[in-house]
Amino acid sequence: MCTSIVEIAGAEGAGRSMDGWFSLTHSVVAYDHPQHALLEEAVTIDFVNHAKDAGARAAVELTLDSAKALHAALAKVIEAAEIEEGMRVEYAGPAHPHSRKQALAAA
Repeated sequence: MCTSIVEIAGAEGAGRSMDGWFSLTHSVVAYDHPQHALLEEAVTIDFVNHAKDAGARAAVELTLDSAKALHAALAKVIEAAEIEEGMRVEYAGPAHPHSRKQALAAA
């Protein structure tokens, strides 16, 4: 049975396909039938660039437990990265590019 569980988010970064690296525009996260993993249902994550052909796609199909572990790992890395970025801005002072970028984003 199809679940119709899908979330789409904008994405900035890069993905690698068989054709090489490409810039990302979106990520698509779903819980549904996988295409390749030998699972009844899977959490699928596609990183795509909608402006390019269908080859501009990097995908994974995960068990629910693997997706939970990835979620926990992402949360830990994001928390540590936010602390790191905060310290970088604090010690860099107002002339530092990170400080200017954050000031512009806050305005």
